[in-house]
Amino acid sequence: MGSEFNWHEEAEKQWDDRSEMWSSKSRVMWEEGSRSTIVPFLKQHIGKGAVADLGCGDGFGSYLLFQEGFEVTGVDLSKDMIERANSRIQNEGLSFVQGDLTDLPFQSEQFDGAMAINSLEWIETPYKGLEEIKRILKPGGRLCIGLLGPTAMPRINSYRRLYGEEVICNTMMPWELRKMAEETGWKCIDGQGVYKRGVEETHLHTLDEEMKQALTFMWLFIFEKNG
Repeated sequence: MGSEFNWHEEAEKQWDDRSEMWSSKSRVMWEEGSRSTIVPFLKQHIGKGAVADLGCGDGFGSYLLFQEGFEVTGVDLSKDMIERANSRIQNEGLSFVQGDLTDLPFQSEQFDGAMAINSLEWIETPYKGLEEIKRILKPGGRLCIGLLGPTAMPRINSYRRLYGEEVICNTMMPWELRKMAEETGWKCIDGQGVYKRGVEETHLHTLDEEMKQALTFMWLFIFEKNG
């Protein structure tokens, strides 16, 4: 690929190629697996209102938010994902649109809240995505964001960078995301981990946040937009 590599185009192509695999697993992940704690965590910090699901995939997470009383707009870079979402789930108050996290097709201050689960990992410059999320949130709006932790197998998608190859997955760690957010106009309200089997959660209370993050498959943050 060399100098002709286009991160956006390659990411869209790869996620189109993965859409069938992802769609076959998404319901289990959201109801029983690694994403089952996300909606309850979000509900603790984001009240009813208009929420953008950024990187919505086939839309099952958006549907769960809708069932909880939110008005939801799902966004994904993959055209195939959006087509799957629209074909499977059709409700008033729940819609889907293809879009880029660094150039969202929304007005400024349009949403009360946002959810972005494992999506900032797949853009070339995460700062641009975080700034765009800030733009579409109302003052005081909150973001529930999930970032792959150090133990997450999907990080294999960034491995080939060690050979000098272009990849579509960045290597941002949870502590880096929090630092960047706090430097750019966000307040961290809360955080919690999603752990792999074998981690004894009964002992986690003895660890500080950085140690907890080191054991996670995914770390969830609630950020609030300042102003």
